[in-house]
Amino acid sequence: MEKKPVNSATRSLATQLLFLISSILYTCTSATAQELLAGFKANPSSSVSSFQSLLNDSTSTFSLGFLRVNQTQLALTVIHLPSLQPLWQANPTSSFRWSDKTQLFFNGSLVISDPHKRSFWSTGTSQQGDKVVLLNSSNLQILQKQVVLWQSFDFPTSTLVENQNFTSNMSLVSPNGLYSMRLGDDFMALYARFKDGKTQQMYWKHKALEAKAEVVQGQGPIHARLESDGFLGMYQMGKTPVDIQPFNSFHRPIDRFLMVQLEPDGNLKGYYWAQTDWVLDYQAITETCELPSPCGPYGLCRAGSGCSCLDNRTQVDTASFQCIDGDDQSGDFCSGSDDFWVLRRKGVELPFKELMDSDTTSSSVEECELSCQRNCSCWGAVYNNATGFCYTLNYPIQTLVGVGDESKVGYFKVRTKRSWHKKIKVGIRVLGAVIVVLTGVVLGYGGYKIWNRRRRGPKRVLEEKTEVSPGPYKNLGSASFKSIEMF
Repeated sequence: MEKKPVNSATRSLATQLLFLISSILYTCTSATAQELLAGFKANPSSSVSSFQSLLNDSTSTFSLGFLRVNQTQLALTVIHLPSLQPLWQANPTSSFRWSDKTQLFFNGSLVISDPHKRSFWSTGTSQQGDKVVLLNSSNLQILQKQVVLWQSFDFPTSTLVENQNFTSNMSLVSPNGLYSMRLGDDFMALYARFKDGKTQQMYWKHKALEAKAEVVQGQGPIHARLESDGFLGMYQMGKTPVDIQPFNSFHRPIDRFLMVQLEPDGNLKGYYWAQTDWVLDYQAITETCELPSPCGPYGLCRAGSGCSCLDNRTQVDTASFQCIDGDDQSGDFCSGSDDFWVLRRKGVELPFKELMDSDTTSSSVEECELSCQRNCSCWGAVYNNATGFCYTLNYPIQTLVGVGDESKVGYFKVRTKRSWHKKIKVGIRVLGAVIVVLTGVVLGYGGYKIWNRRRRGPKRVLEEKTEVSPGPYKNLGSASFKSIEMF
């Protein structure tokens, strides 16, 4: 193919762009400190559009700084500089304003404060640190005479990087806060937060295969580590793993930097940096329909066919990203058992039924449905006519998997959307109850007054009517009464 000549104007523009990019990279790397000492202070700069670098590692591959979020917010993060990929974040549950009032400072502890939003985060270093450094591994540390007082590797957020330990008292949490990863006695698992943060449903589990070493009960908890050789290993004692989950690049001679991340869709994925882009190297869940909720609430996922809805709609509502219209589909039905309608669907099953409790006492689909109907915490049930298993869902309905076997039947509660006339009826009932209470109070007070007057006798009643109490005034004349009333 013949190449088109490049004119001088195009060459000049390209040269200017290259110079601009080089200048930005130089500003982000060369002008950034490699340690923070006591007394350090920094505020977000209004001239920065994406990332304000504050501390770099010695290779300028990683950086601690302010990352702009939704234009007006910021996150204190450690990022991979070539890709601007966040690897760690301070207090991901709170947000800070991109404002000159927000300040990061180091006084022995690393502290970020936003007085306007009353947001605050600190490393809470018990002893006064001398300095803050960022290692070539992306580990942020606070040191006191070269002794590590605190490090970010002990507080992962959604990401693990190579050679970072993951212990049984840690958890990875997806950026949207819906999914988490934790370790068990001899396994690692992924959990979904489907109901007000109270219900944690396991949807993926990987048990240690114990091929090279066994998990010995009573010898301490297991821990995991992402190895630079290209695998996610689980260990208990020593350096011999009790389990290996190999990546695609396992034992391949590639100069790479590895990370695993818990994604917003609930999948655990591994990547390596290939100089210009992140390459997918591992995923815990390989089939889309096996994810916890790929099609959203009341969605239906079919392998190779994409998403539809349990109520026979062909598409998920792109505006609301849900299949069912109505009020909040969360919580339970214990505050009122009549505020739902029932949706039934044949040919459905749960994507992670092997990890759910099942009831074998139900001899029919009717009994399975009835057990859920009577339980105000139950949102639905799936019955398998072939096995007699009844799976009850104690959390709001998520995505179901479509199958060809119509003996697998689903029963699902849908919270009723309250119309305006129902709300008026509720208001009238409340108002009526208030009127009844007030009427009772008035009648009770009137009855008490009558009883009290009868008890005191005619003389006391007469004294109350004249509004004069017995005493030094009772022998005075009528003029005295008038003067007292005027006073």
